[in-house]
Amino acid sequence: MDPFSRRNALRVAAAGAAGIAVAAPGTAQASVSGRQQAFAAAAEEFGVPEPVLLGVSYLKSRWDHNAGTPSTGAGFGPMHLTDLRTVASGGSHHDKGSEDPRGDTARPALAPRAPEAAAPTPALQTVDLASSLTGADPATLRTDPTQNIRGGAAVLAQYQRELGVTSANPADWYGAVAKYSGATDSTAAASFADEVYSVITGGMSRVTDDGQSVRLDAVSVTPARTQLRSLALPAAAPGAVEAPSGVSAEWIPAPYQELEGGGYGNYDKAERPQSQRITHIVIHDTECGYDAALALVQDPTYLGWHYTLRSTDGHIAQHIQTKDVGWHAGNWYVNAKSIGVEHEGYGAQATWYTEAMYRSSAKLVRYLAGKYGIPLDRQHILGHDNVPGTTPSTVAGMHWDPGPYWDWAHYFDLLGAPFAAWPKQQTGLVTIKPDYASNHPAFTGCDGAGSVCPVRGSSAVVLRTEPSDDAPLLADPGLHPDGSPSTMDVSDVGSRVSTGQQYAVAEVRGDWTAIWFLGQKGWLRSASTQPALGLVVTPKQDLATVPVYGRAYPEASAYPSGIPPQDITPLQYTFSAGQRYAAGPVLDAEYFSATTFDPASHVVVRGETKYVQIQFGHRVAYVKLDDVSLEKP
Repeated sequence: MDPFSRRNALRVAAAGAAGIAVAAPGTAQASVSGRQQAFAAAAEEFGVPEPVLLGVSYLKSRWDHNAGTPSTGAGFGPMHLTDLRTVASGGSHHDKGSEDPRGDTARPALAPRAPEAAAPTPALQTVDLASSLTGADPATLRTDPTQNIRGGAAVLAQYQRELGVTSANPADWYGAVAKYSGATDSTAAASFADEVYSVITGGMSRVTDDGQSVRLDAVSVTPARTQLRSLALPAAAPGAVEAPSGVSAEWIPAPYQELEGGGYGNYDKAERPQSQRITHIVIHDTECGYDAALALVQDPTYLGWHYTLRSTDGHIAQHIQTKDVGWHAGNWYVNAKSIGVEHEGYGAQATWYTEAMYRSSAKLVRYLAGKYGIPLDRQHILGHDNVPGTTPSTVAGMHWDPGPYWDWAHYFDLLGAPFAAWPKQQTGLVTIKPDYASNHPAFTGCDGAGSVCPVRGSSAVVLRTEPSDDAPLLADPGLHPDGSPSTMDVSDVGSRVSTGQQYAVAEVRGDWTAIWFLGQKGWLRSASTQPALGLVVTPKQDLATVPVYGRAYPEASAYPSGIPPQDITPLQYTFSAGQRYAAGPVLDAEYFSATTFDPASHVVVRGETKYVQIQFGHRVAYVKLDDVSLEKP
């Protein structure tokens, strides 16, 4: 029997064992991609049912190669073989740069310490096991997708042998799939395995990031969930977790306690939404390992956010009740009105996110948005890189996670709120929508040394001063006070837009569109946009310019005795007559005064001023409603 016939026989045998009808092979087999053949060959070589191998790989990488670069969970290739020793560095994004994660100028700035680099665990060093089982060296397993798939199949087969189960039935591989998650508790392992089997039973097909067509035909299978007991994993930590059903979540609380020498950590007690509406969710990247993030959030001298997600399996840990205010976004107005969701990551060099984490995060955010009435759009679901500095002095230090490699289009598809184009072609408003897989901005600095980043898909689109690929980037006086243009450094958002963001059209020339951005016209290829419907703001007729703010605070007269009024200081940008910006929500002026440990002293100050959130640059900003007109573009 030739190799192809053997592979087909194994596929048919596995399907038959599960009671599945399988289409006979035909001439279409001649067009099967190299990636598809690699899965079939590895499944045969190591005795893994092909649907299981494809399902696990999809939940890890969506079958992508990702140019041999690591994920935010230190995983490589279609099978996400982990190699923490190659990737890990100390620190987290909260201790990098000059951003004060609390962002409250009424209190001293926080200066979080950097954690040490994490030590590899077996789950974060599976490339070693794959190397010993296949004979391929770790470097090859990281960078060669075919060898990577062999390595993943070998690891799955080893886990199956450890369970003592011999079967070609996909249903009998539940325990091995659960162990492949790398989860440390039974709930997380089961959640990962259940998601893999949902992919297997639902089927999937797509073209990968390197142009490979891969297909997993739907398989009707009931997995042997009782195998989970053989892994002898502990249960997740108990607690009143705010999370949807169908995800793995546990309660790992952040401390709320006073510190010796004064101060307290590491969040503020509140009674949201009764005290203040929760209007935003902020997406973060930890830029450290999951275990390091948990250690930091439990340190009373550090800072706090609401949730952390683990990359390998999408497991969720909640640290702060959503009614309370975390210290995470670098802007106190945003902190007081938002929920912070951190995603495990290892720095700029770790340039992609696992499908398991995307799916788990989308379920969590959809649940939170429904609970608090938060619209599922880019005006309300913000990246940390979209949060504005509070005052001119803080703009340059604001963080830029989750960065240009977060796939916003895929994320919003999972949220059930895809970025749909408005059928009318000229609306005066556009949504940024590049093709993620083929959009390859030439960023630099992913290794921290200024070298060119790996070529890979991105949600980011770079803006130019003229409709030309050779034109300079725009200037951002907040990031580059000397007036020099922005750069292609991966952390420089001064001339960059992102998928799902909406901007007002300034001009169209040929196949180029100019949008209003930080007081300038920023040009991009029209193919990276789609028509949108919404409102814009323009300065009222008697105003030559409009102040732009980084926080929507009340007027001084609104503050009661004993609470010092907070300055309402404009940012260093110009919003001039003739310009238009996409309008987000109209917001109440509020300031949450919480400068002491005693929650009884916490007060929400409300003013008469109304603000409009606008898409002013890569980050949002605020203008006073009295200064602008809200109108159709």
